[in-house]
Amino acid sequence: MAQIFRRRSNAIVKVALVAVVFVPVAALVFAGVMARSRYTNDIGLTPDQPVPFSHQHHVGGLGLDCRYCHTGVEEAAFAGVPPTHTCMTCHSQLWTNAEMLRPIRESLAKDEPIAWNRVTNLPDYVYFNHSVHVENGVGCTTCHGSVDKMPLMQKAEPMTMQWCLDCHRDPAKNLRAPEDVFATNWNSADGKIHGHERLKRYGIDPAKLTDCSTCHR
Repeated sequence: MAQIFRRRSNAIVKVALVAVVFVPVAALVFAGVMARSRYTNDIGLTPDQPVPFSHQHHVGGLGLDCRYCHTGVEEAAFAGVPPTHTCMTCHSQLWTNAEMLRPIRESLAKDEPIAWNRVTNLPDYVYFNHSVHVENGVGCTTCHGSVDKMPLMQKAEPMTMQWCLDCHRDPAKNLRAPEDVFATNWNSADGKIHGHERLKRYGIDPAKLTDCSTCHR
């Protein structure tokens, strides 16, 4: 009886069977890597703003405290963006005719708020409260990065569910003393040394931080 298939057909079938298993696995691994990548999560992204505000200059250079502009961070879920009159506290006297500050002056003249573009924007189904984190020793730079070194504000962390859960499962290393919450030069080694005693100080129970209702309400 004549041979129907060539001998290399066996090799082709074996390769096909391996591909059937390998390709989906490889696709899942690739998807997982991409989901955590800097590119997918816009890390380092610098959105266009009406005014090129420099945290490096105002925070790192002039030493402005975060709360000077983000007034709601200690009491509200939303940290807040600075209203025009906050900018004009200084710029009614300094750089009054600078072209880059034209939107600030126009905002004041028209009594219309400046439309700042959010750098970190969580989905609507995620509940995040700034005041809760601040009151419990989580500093600004833990989530927003070294803003005092950013000429233009950029996203520093992925803010994915996995990233948040990693902290919620083991928050101790990120906990600071109250006086260090707004410090931009905080040394993370301090959290590794004193973090567990601060868990007790703030009354934090990590077992409850992973409840679904903590972030999804």
